[in-house]
Amino acid sequence: MSGTLTLSSKLSPFPYGILTIATYVGNIEVAYDEAITKPVLEINGSKIETEDDIVHALSTAGGLAEDSANAASFLALSKTLPTASALPDIMAALESLDNHLAWRTYLVGHDITAADWVVWGAMKANNKFMGLLKNGRHPHVLRWTNHLESLDSAQAALASLVAAKANKARSTKVAASFALGLEGAEMGKVVTRFPPEPSGYLHIGHAKAAMLNQYFAKMYQGKLIVRFDDTNPSKERTEFEETILQDLELLDIRGDVVTHTSDYFDQLYDLAIKMIETGKAYTDNTEREQMQHERREGIASAHRDDSVEDNLKHFAEMKSGSEEGLKWCLRAKLSVDDPNKAMRDPVIYRCNTLPHHRTGDKWKIYPTYDFACPVVDSLEGVTHALRTNEYRDRNPQYWWMIDALGLRKVKIWDFSRLNFIYTLLSKRKLHQFVNNGQVRGWDDPRFPTVRGIRRRGLTVEALRQFMLLQGPSQAVVSLEWDSIWALNKKVIDPIAPRHWAVGEDKKVLVTIKGGPTSPEVKALPKHKKNPDVGEKQTVYTSNILVEQEDAQSFEDQEEITLMDWGNAFVRSKTTNSSGQVTSIEMELHLEGDFKKTKKKITWLAQSTSTHPLIPVTLLDYDYLITKKKLEENDNVEDYITPVTEFRESAVADANVKELKKGDIIQFERKGYYIYDGENKEDGKMEFIRIPDGKAANLASKAGGGSGVGGSAQPATAAKDDPAKIDSASATKMYKLETVYGEQTKPEVDTKMYKIDSVYKV
Repeated sequence: MSGTLTLSSKLSPFPYGILTIATYVGNIEVAYDEAITKPVLEINGSKIETEDDIVHALSTAGGLAEDSANAASFLALSKTLPTASALPDIMAALESLDNHLAWRTYLVGHDITAADWVVWGAMKANNKFMGLLKNGRHPHVLRWTNHLESLDSAQAALASLVAAKANKARSTKVAASFALGLEGAEMGKVVTRFPPEPSGYLHIGHAKAAMLNQYFAKMYQGKLIVRFDDTNPSKERTEFEETILQDLELLDIRGDVVTHTSDYFDQLYDLAIKMIETGKAYTDNTEREQMQHERREGIASAHRDDSVEDNLKHFAEMKSGSEEGLKWCLRAKLSVDDPNKAMRDPVIYRCNTLPHHRTGDKWKIYPTYDFACPVVDSLEGVTHALRTNEYRDRNPQYWWMIDALGLRKVKIWDFSRLNFIYTLLSKRKLHQFVNNGQVRGWDDPRFPTVRGIRRRGLTVEALRQFMLLQGPSQAVVSLEWDSIWALNKKVIDPIAPRHWAVGEDKKVLVTIKGGPTSPEVKALPKHKKNPDVGEKQTVYTSNILVEQEDAQSFEDQEEITLMDWGNAFVRSKTTNSSGQVTSIEMELHLEGDFKKTKKKITWLAQSTSTHPLIPVTLLDYDYLITKKKLEENDNVEDYITPVTEFRESAVADANVKELKKGDIIQFERKGYYIYDGENKEDGKMEFIRIPDGKAANLASKAGGGSGVGGSAQPATAAKDDPAKIDSASATKMYKLETVYGEQTKPEVDTKMYKIDSVYKV
């Protein structure tokens, strides 16, 4: 996506929303022409001149489009705000917005959308709105507007407008993207960290964070820390640490060091004591629901001003795990009524009497992420904490913790969370598919886990390129899968060996007049444009097989090209009562010009005892859900795709027997495939189709699509006994020696790759 938005600084009311969306989504240049009377967007060869259509085009192209009714209502509201003048109307609008934002960061969902920008822009264009905001009666709207206006994209947009008004930039173009770099980074001194919780498998969203952390560590010749955020014994297991390290290895990511938050439990405890002693933390036994109410309403806890002695006594009870201690938690004393609710006395320690997978029964209290993350970042020497912008409201809290303890400062660099259509990233919902037997495990090719997408054929290089293209964008990235698969095709096409396959139920026998009397074998390149890929053996006989679809297309006496052989005339065709071609006779015409034929056909020599064809299964997959984006209240069960696996039996040339699990090839005229190993039941080699980025190949097949070969067979593994697959079951793909010596690790049945030990301690 690229385009130009042309504005005049004299427009009234000025379209702040449109300007800021353009700078926010990226790759849109903003030009100022004081002669125009309305905004004009030129994008993808089209010229758009109405504001509604401009907003729609920008937000759709930049991943900001929302299909919810809420978004539509806010877009409608934005049209009335710039010209509102009656005080009751303005106050009513502010009250409504303030109530809506009381427990929300953004207007719609969990990320910035077009609705945020157009409503903010509409208010910005009305001085009365901005003036009334300053009276402090609408803290949630004020917090929201301050946050939006603080973003780099908003600052760049407003700066361009100021310059245009000063007649310094009549035709100035403002790049909407920003340099991909870290603030204040020094070569050789940058330390980043990737802090996964060891409670599950990594998915494509985690891959973005991991890859960006590694990228910056390498860019600045610094260090990457892989730190397991193991502060919740209820969810964490050693097995998940093993599998996460495997996932990172599959992304070609290795930390310079592997650490655990639990390594710092003693220091964290001492620092918590320090906060109590300096009056910056207090213990609280307020019931959960009451505490939530008080935080929401800005009411101080009854224990907020308890003495240091009482707080230390209660914290000691917590540490012992006594019945009395279990009633208490430790809260940081930040604020009671800050407009940013993340600053309202968050809990920083809580009790949990379950044994920890590394420290055993030593601790009965554990720090929360809000406390442990900034502290350990500082203690470990992290210079730049990279995290998704859903945490942006917590950034002031992060810095408060560091300041309160007098620790070394850490810079935060945030980026947008990654979302794809028809895709679930919720661990809870993914568990549901695994436990119900709707997929075969966490490495299923239909899953967005690192294991799933790698097994589907997505390369590390394509992933890396895609993540870096997203870069520091703050846009809500709800992407089609086509862009990442198109990148992947560019990576694999130059090196993927070419092979041929014919559908088992679709093969048609062709007798070649003038063909060899006995089988002949020639060595041909596996990739005509890249000889380094190697050679394959091609068998030539007088009896060959072609696809039914090709056979149906042949006209009588038509000259066609048999790829890697030469031209031939179709002399006769035999069909059955249903119109299917059963046999064909052709006559070789090797002196024919292949440039003059319309049809270039793949084929296979008929299988013989000395030159057998290889039985294979070609697999293709549909999206697991039928709705592009599930809303918060949607029931997943209502949107599960009925059939998501499509299998086709075929025969392939014997060269495929040389392939290793995980090898990527192209079955010419069929697509790209990754070899997934032999099926244990029938012994056939299985190949998973790799999407190529073409919209037609990525469209959901739900509702009658045939998939590969039109033979739809849903996955049934573990359906009879869902208990066979649970959240702790190890992958079927990978094998990795334990990270922690001889401790228990899951048994694994390698499905695709064998990986040597990544880290040993």
